Amino acid sequence: MAIRLTPLVIGIAGGSGSGKTTVANMIIQHVGAEKIAYLPHDAYYKDLSNLPEPQRHLINFDHPNSLETSLLIQHVIQLKKGQPIELPIYDFRTHCRTNKTQRIEPKAVIIVEGILIFAEAELRELFDVKIFVDTDADIRFIRRLQRDLIERGRSTESVIQQYLSTVRPMHLEFVEPSKRYADVIIPEGGLNTVAIDMVVARINALLQETNRE
Repeated sequence: MAIRLTPLVIGIAGGSGSGKTTVANMIIQHVGAEKIAYLPHDAYYKDLSNLPEPQRHLINFDHPNSLETSLLIQHVIQLKKGQPIELPIYDFRTHCRTNKTQRIEPKAVIIVEGILIFAEAELRELFDVKIFVDTDADIRFIRRLQRDLIERGRSTESVIQQYLSTVRPMHLEFVEPSKRYADVIIPEGGLNTVAIDMVVARINALLQETNRE
């Protein structure tokens, strides 16, 4: 059977702390890392090094305008054309892009993951499969709190303040409404092994299809 020539592009969206990264990692594990180029939308946050540090913390990082989505779109298109890209590396402690990048080679599957990827029409049109990870708000908040305390050096008070002032309002305004664009909705994220198995089986089937012009 012929191998699909054009890369299969998969979008994985959902609220902050929903388990998107876990779902992406399980797909990578079952389909094979050698077949997948992984692009987290988080890597494309705009560089804020031109702003004083106190001002950087006032930015609404849950609004689409905080991300350089145009560069992500360009990178997906390049990978689809068989061209490698340089993935930005973002420092969440300083809210600045580092001067380093990660070279991503073209693969049979491109996974794009992020909370706002379905809210961007131009980006959404690039996806062959759209997955929304749907997890209860209390679980998402606890996961976000744990992540920000451990990985990003935040205080409990700052995480709570950000959640109430931007994360929750932006989720209701942008993330939750974008669920309607999903082809597949996975409740409870990576814990839903039945849904993961079905998605992986579908991806493997699509990879075996002859590319249609």
